[in-house]
Formats: sequence, structure tokens, C-alpha cells
Amino acid sequence: MVSTQAIVLSAIKYADADLIVTCYTKSDGIKTYHIRGVLKSKRGKFKASSFLPCTQLDIVARHRNKGTMEYLNETKISVPYYTLHTDVIKSSLVMFLSEILKNVIREEEANTELFEFLQHAFVDLDTRNNVANFHIYFLLALSRYLGFYPDSDSKGLYFNMLEGVFQDSRTNPYCVQNQASNTLSIVLHDLEALHDMQMSKILRKDLLSLLLTYYQLHIDGFRQPRSLEILEQLFK
Repeated sequence: MVSTQAIVLSAIKYADADLIVTCYTKSDGIKTYHIRGVLKSKRGKFKASSFLPCTQLDIVARHRNKGTMEYLNETKISVPYYTLHTDVIKSSLVMFLSEILKNVIREEEANTELFEFLQHAFVDLDTRNNVANFHIYFLLALSRYLGFYPDSDSKGLYFNMLEGVFQDSRTNPYCVQNQASNTLSIVLHDLEALHDMQMSKILRKDLLSLLLTYYQLHIDGFRQPRSLEILEQLFK
């Protein structure tokens, strides 16, 4: 048995009352669990509410590490949230961010720094009042742990998305020069300042589009999140 911390990325209904739950665990990276009868039984040892996206758990599980679904023995919510799943804007952000994470994290191996970043990020989102730019901040900060954070020391008018650098001329079709890239060059030096930066709806949408294209160029098989349209409608 393995006792570890875990963050729920998704829970998909299976058959009449089962859930297929994907978690990012501190001990073993991505793990998927088949939880039987959780949607029907009110007195079972698992509650469906424990498997909402981005919920932080302490779990006891049996990991066979054979690329198949694992067995979950015990769960306990380790960090109770106060607004993350009840505030309509934050819950939409959670849907988007958990979809991103399931898309980009695929390794069945530990990455303590990434795990701790996610722990702190979701607590921050839960307690923060101004969250309009949080997804922009999150994507940029996450790229550091995934290995392709843009070079904040590079200078130039064009952002080369293939190389992750700013440069003086356009050398490929993925070199962009617009308000979004200009804003990116500013915030790279102080990500925390993003939370209080005033942006128009158009600029926020364009900056998000730039970052999603950047992810697409650096992660094989990256897909546009299905929740993107909902997110864009919220922040006006």
C-alpha cells in the first residue's frame, strides 16, 4: 500500500454508479482509479464530492504500476476549499485548469516541485478575490515546471514561440508581435503582478490564445481545452 497526497484532475462517470478518477499523486505522478458504486451508495467509504476537480486528498492506494487502473483504499480531503467549487467563476477556472493538467501531465513518476506548485496554486485560487488573470498566471508558471518557460532575459519586438525567446526579427511563422506578446514580455519579469494587472477582454483572450498555441508547439498531442469557450464568456 502507498500513502500519499493526491490532486484530482478528473472524475468520469462509468456505468450506472462508478467513477473513473484520474489523480496527480505526489508519490507516483498520474494514476487512475476505478471507484465502484460511489454514485449510488450514501454510506460507502467514498463520497463523490471528494473527487471534484482539483480537490486535494490524502489517499491510501495499491499501485501495481502496470499502466492499468489502480485500487484506491482510503481517501480524506487534506485541504478543504471554501470557494473553489461554489463560486461560478472559480469553478469554471478549475474546470479549465484541471483539463489543462490532464492534457499536459502524463508521467507516472514523482515530481515534487510540480506537485507542491499545484497545491499552493489551488489554495491561492480558493482564497483570492481577483481571479480574472489567474489562468494566464497559471499557464505561465506551469510552463516553468514543464521545461519551456519563455526566456525573460531575451529582448526584441518579436516573440518566437518555437524557441521561447524575444528577438529583433521574424524568422518563422510562429514569431508574433502584437499587444499580447508585448504584455507577455512585461509580465515574465514579475508573474505575481499579473493578478492586479488591468486587461481588456480582447487582450486577455489574445494572451490566452498565444499561450495555448505556445503549449501546442511544445507538448506533443496538446489539445485545445473544451472548457475554453465557457472561460472566455466569463471574463469581460
